[in-house]
Amino acid sequence: MNTVWAISGSMLVAAAIVTMIRLLAGPSTLDRLVATDTLVAVTTCGVGTWAAFSQDSTVTYSLAALALISFVGSVSIARFRVPDLDGTRDR
Repeated sequence: MNTVWAISGSMLVAAAIVTMIRLLAGPSTLDRLVATDTLVAVTTCGVGTWAAFSQDSTVTYSLAALALISFVGSVSIARFRVPDLDGTRDR
C-alpha cells in the first residue's frame, strides 16, 4: 500500500512542477490565472491524499477553506482583470 501512496505523491509533485512551469512561462494573465487555479486544485488533492494516508480527518477543514478561497479569488480576478497590453489576444 505504501507504493500506492508514493506513486500518488510523486504524480502530485509532477503535476505541481508542470503547473509552476506554466505559471512562470504564461504569456498572458489568463494563462497564469488558470495555472494558479490548477495549483490550488493540486494542493487540494495533496491535502486529501494526506488525509487518506494519515487517516486524520482534521485536515478536511483546510480542504473547504482552499476551495472557497480559490473560487472567490478566481472570480474576483476574472471580473476585475485589465487586458494585457502586449498585443496578445485572449482566446
